Amino acid sequence: MGHITTAGTDIPAPKKRWYRQLYFWVLTGIVLGILVGWLAPAAGIAMEPIGTTFVNAMRMLIGPIVFLTIVGGIASVADLKKVGMTGLKALTYFQIGTIFALLFGLVAINIFRLGDGVNADASAIKTTDSAAKLIDAGAHQEWWQFLTHVIPTSVVAPFVEGDILQIIFIAVIFGVALNAMGKVGAPVLDGVQRLTGVMFKILGFIMKAAPLGAFGAMAFAVGKYGVSSLSSMGGLIALFYATSILFVVVVLGSVMAFLKLNIFKMIRHLKEEYLLILGTSTAEPALPGLMRKLEHAGVKKETVGLVVPTGYSFNLDGAAIYLSLAAVYIAQATNTNLTIGQQLGLIAVMLLTSKGAAGVAGGGFIALTATLATLGTIPAAGIMLIFGIDKFMSECRALVNFTGNAVATLFIAWWDRTLDADRVRRVFNGETVETLPSEDPILPDGYGDIDDDLIEYGHHTHQDNNPERTEPADADSTAKDNRRPAYSETI
Repeated sequence: MGHITTAGTDIPAPKKRWYRQLYFWVLTGIVLGILVGWLAPAAGIAMEPIGTTFVNAMRMLIGPIVFLTIVGGIASVADLKKVGMTGLKALTYFQIGTIFALLFGLVAINIFRLGDGVNADASAIKTTDSAAKLIDAGAHQEWWQFLTHVIPTSVVAPFVEGDILQIIFIAVIFGVALNAMGKVGAPVLDGVQRLTGVMFKILGFIMKAAPLGAFGAMAFAVGKYGVSSLSSMGGLIALFYATSILFVVVVLGSVMAFLKLNIFKMIRHLKEEYLLILGTSTAEPALPGLMRKLEHAGVKKETVGLVVPTGYSFNLDGAAIYLSLAAVYIAQATNTNLTIGQQLGLIAVMLLTSKGAAGVAGGGFIALTATLATLGTIPAAGIMLIFGIDKFMSECRALVNFTGNAVATLFIAWWDRTLDADRVRRVFNGETVETLPSEDPILPDGYGDIDDDLIEYGHHTHQDNNPERTEPADADSTAKDNRRPAYSETI
């Protein structure tokens, strides 16, 4: 299939007032949260319900949005083989990316060897109740469980528990079945598309509270954990951040350069999502925004719907760096000598265990413990050495995971020969581009702007202030026709 041609004009996007943009208020909420948590720790801890309520509200939408997007994408394609090939390409890319991330963490901790001299006695390390539960969960985590875990016990359970991997499984089956229904399934597909618009409209409402949610989450984190851990183990935290930044710039930046795109411009384009992750310490609330922005940039809906949610479970570059770095640090700190062969074996085990705890609370520690228990050479109780600073690493893990999934989706679209690099480049430059026919016309109000009268989320355009912009004669009809599968007929 040839590359998509870019439609639209080069009309510059009207400049919005900085104090009306969502990212400014999210950043303000983060700064105020840090100040409250630092100057009044008790008050900061009391802000926990504000942050958790916002994150829960966002998570409430992730399951339905992922389900509807995947179903709509798969049911709309004429050739299901292409969907299957896209999935295989994505999984191949994910594994290669994970290997590179694991190697980066491994090389970094072997060069700087921050665990040498700690001389911790593993038998004397005391574990807290919360840590003990994670250690126990990891010790009983088998490498094959992520395969069997994909299949849910019921249709409703994944949505209740927020298990993205199981939701993907249900959505793929439902989408394939709907595609096979032919014209009989066309009304159902139309309903799916309309429901998708409704869910993103709700998302737009909830995003208005993003600054408040970021404030509450950051105030609680700083108030509860303080800065004492930073001073005691600042070296390990700094090494993890430096390694992660280097991975993003060198590895992910090289992938973007191969696509003739600029990773820094992509990061700037996704600034609202990055600030949301920074404030809430999790990448989940940013998933819907990433999907919509990539779709607007020109990546096909079925590619976005399949690659982005799957990447949230299988393409965890930040978590991979953390796992290899932390495991070898614990070995060094407990005077456990690892040969090169054992460290390579560690990576092989992590390729599997890192997937087993995806989407589980405390998943990073569960995956780390599962790795140590499987390898059998590093004492699992050693994770208590880094338990206190895990919170300060979670933001970086989430940011790198998010960046890796954005780059992966663009690369898979190029691999499928469906990436319009010129359109992506223009969108990342902040230029106004024409809305694609496949885009849902119902976009969340003010997703990237505080003004209530804005109806476009990422590229910050205002159609009412853009009289020169041209639209198809019957945009609604065209959009509906393009969303209907190739086999369907009007019923």
